[in-house]
Amino acid sequence: MLKQILFQLTLILVAMMMPAMCHAGDFRPPAVPLVTHNPALSIWSKADHLYDETTWHYSNRDHPLVSLIRVDGKTFRLMGAEPADLPPLPQKSLRTTPTRTIYEFEGEGIHVTLCFMQPLLPDDLDVLSWPMTYLTWSARSTDGTSHQVQLYDSTSAQLSVTWPSFAVGWERLKSGGLTLLRVGPTQQPAGRAGADAQHFNWQRAYAATREAESTAAIGENKVLEQSFVASGGLPLADDTRNPRAADKEQPVLAFAFELGKVGAETVQRQLLVGFDERYPIQFFGKNLPGYWARNGMTMEEVLAEAAKDYPQLLKRCESFDKELTADLTEVGGAQYAQIAALAYRQTIAACGLVADTNGQPFFFTKEITSNDSIATVDVLFPMSPIWILLSPALAKASVAPILVYSASERWRWPNAPHDLGTYPIAASHQFRDDGGYDGAGMPVEENGNILLLCDAIAKADGNADFVAPWWPLLTKWAQYLEQYGLDPENQPCTDDFMGPSPHNANLSVKAILGLAAYGDLCRMRGDAANAKKYTDLAKSDAQHWMKVADDGDHYRLAFDKPGTWSQKYNLVWDRILGLNVFPPEVARKEVAFYKTKLEKCGLPLDSRTDLADLDHSFLAASMAENRPDFEAIVAVYYHYINSAKERVPLTDCYHINEVKGKPSHLFHARPVVGGVFMRMLADGAVWKKWASRDQLHPSGWAPAPPPPKITTLVPLEQEWRYTTTTPAEDWNRPDFDDSSWSKGQAGFGVEPPPHALFVRHTEWNTKDIWMRREITVPEGDHPNLKFLAYHHDGVEIYVNGIRAAAQGSYVTSAVPMEIPIPSAQALLKPGAKVLLSVHCNHYWGPQGVDVGLADVTE
Repeated sequence: MLKQILFQLTLILVAMMMPAMCHAGDFRPPAVPLVTHNPALSIWSKADHLYDETTWHYSNRDHPLVSLIRVDGKTFRLMGAEPADLPPLPQKSLRTTPTRTIYEFEGEGIHVTLCFMQPLLPDDLDVLSWPMTYLTWSARSTDGTSHQVQLYDSTSAQLSVTWPSFAVGWERLKSGGLTLLRVGPTQQPAGRAGADAQHFNWQRAYAATREAESTAAIGENKVLEQSFVASGGLPLADDTRNPRAADKEQPVLAFAFELGKVGAETVQRQLLVGFDERYPIQFFGKNLPGYWARNGMTMEEVLAEAAKDYPQLLKRCESFDKELTADLTEVGGAQYAQIAALAYRQTIAACGLVADTNGQPFFFTKEITSNDSIATVDVLFPMSPIWILLSPALAKASVAPILVYSASERWRWPNAPHDLGTYPIAASHQFRDDGGYDGAGMPVEENGNILLLCDAIAKADGNADFVAPWWPLLTKWAQYLEQYGLDPENQPCTDDFMGPSPHNANLSVKAILGLAAYGDLCRMRGDAANAKKYTDLAKSDAQHWMKVADDGDHYRLAFDKPGTWSQKYNLVWDRILGLNVFPPEVARKEVAFYKTKLEKCGLPLDSRTDLADLDHSFLAASMAENRPDFEAIVAVYYHYINSAKERVPLTDCYHINEVKGKPSHLFHARPVVGGVFMRMLADGAVWKKWASRDQLHPSGWAPAPPPPKITTLVPLEQEWRYTTTTPAEDWNRPDFDDSSWSKGQAGFGVEPPPHALFVRHTEWNTKDIWMRREITVPEGDHPNLKFLAYHHDGVEIYVNGIRAAAQGSYVTSAVPMEIPIPSAQALLKPGAKVLLSVHCNHYWGPQGVDVGLADVTE
């Protein structure tokens, strides 16, 4: 008891001292955002100094950005660990704001500022969607004399490919007075790569700067760096060994800048790093362009426009950063403001912003590190406070794909879906005969999430117009909560890594408030009778909840488990949305109890675990009516973030107590950290000020197309030759001798999960399987021939040894796969006998594979 009292006194003292102790130089991000736009373009530094480590993608792949400075003939590193034989110019400070990362270096009589800026202005989606970042160097003399200064910057070709072994090609372009260097894959592999690194292999990386201020070269990184060290310049000609693998004598896009004699007056140079995916997301089989490209704008035009608009965009970013930081500090303290600033770019970098076929914004989350799902409802929901505050348009754009899909004939369950597939392929579960893939997933959780989010959007808008096209859906989901929400059965909630929990008190809170949110929407729509019905029902349920969940000085984890506790973070929505369903003393009692459970590095999720959850804890902390209670909880998370041993982007779930030999964190780099902004919504004036600046008001999203007609031509569940031992390189050729391979009937795999439409006939439980069988393409006209494939996880399909199609991650039923390689398509003529060869690998979870052919008519 004495120990707990002393700990509480320490927290109070920390909270009182925060304004004095927290200034820019004190904060050490676990990973620093550099170029963070979407899941494919997400580059970070995981070091205290920018020159300590190679910059990398959040998925732990090197994405090298290098910057060198030459002062009076001596060369120093500013960014990147290479060349290792060069000394660094000492870094003096680091500061992160919502839209900028600012490094300061000083030595050799020179002060250099390197600023990474992304114009992520939430009231301007056209600019926010630009897939580019400004790198700006500012140099001045500090010793009263002038110094000869040159700068070097290179962008690795590895940015443009999923795996470094992929071949890349490069070229030069001109646009708007800029020199543009571009690199990308020379062959576009079908589909996408697997696991967390996945994206379409259609992307091209750009580096661009003003032609008059630079010289440029494309070539091997070491050769170009040595040239700069020796002379301050670059070779006159580009490397002619084009194309080649991105990791073979690593090709880079390089620029050298001559600053001349630098004195007391600041000299500035700038580079733009861009990334063109062309079609970042696929939705119902259609490739959707980036939002910036919806009217035909090219990447070359984006970079030229960005260079021209930099002065006014810098002012807007500085103003946005200053005002948002001031409001964050006023609402929650200086430590809160710093965490929220770091969360801002991470939230955006975990999402893809595209335009649907009507030109309306779709904002797709990627689950990241937990799995690779797209538009996961219990991910976009905890993310939502940041956009409900700053951009209701993006809040709408995140939930609209769920509503469009659920309103289509492809979804027949009484609850909202859990997700829409695997990033970047949305609606990849639509081919189930029963219309869904996960009907028994998290029905109470997801229904409550959508109802609460729609009510929050309506609050921000001041009307319920957004939900009008989908009102029958919301009514059905409210009716589900009415029947099953008060005392949830044994089903998962958003903390699904803890397993399902029957009679879950926090999940019941979500259902009760979901009903109240539906009642509130009825009120805004002028339906007084249903507004009263559902509001009264929610209040009645809340009274029942208070009795069955009560455990003295707190409320239980589950109704039937006395002596347990959990964070009731769902309760915060009662206050935020003004629903007033639960008496205020419920939240007061919970917050007071949480303060007795605070550990040095976080607040446990519940009595079963030492896991802390960042976004949920900030929701729980936002239940506090006074700022000191809120800051006391924030303080332990600030301490963890500022001292975490694992250098990754913000982790939202981690072990408070160190686990020997294992990573302490479960997830990182996820969009759910947008939930940190929940406290801002508790201040009505602040919420109104920011939300009112969003004037986009999107509407009129395109409805989902009807399901395709699938006619099976070569059926599944046939006999194959197969092996689980790595075969010779020519294993997929027709003349390969597979007589030593085993025979077995597909599907191959382990027992599938209940929601998978897959029949396992032959056991396969190793990491890889290779399969071969001869097929005959049926006679007749098959204008839309596709593979029909179930795969868990990544799959490659060959026709007579030609790689015809590939796709990563998994599907939950046999779905059509495009055959984009013309030479492979040409072999699949009616009546043709061909060899079908398949390689499938397994990353995690269930596993299985089977492949056939089908004619697919949209």
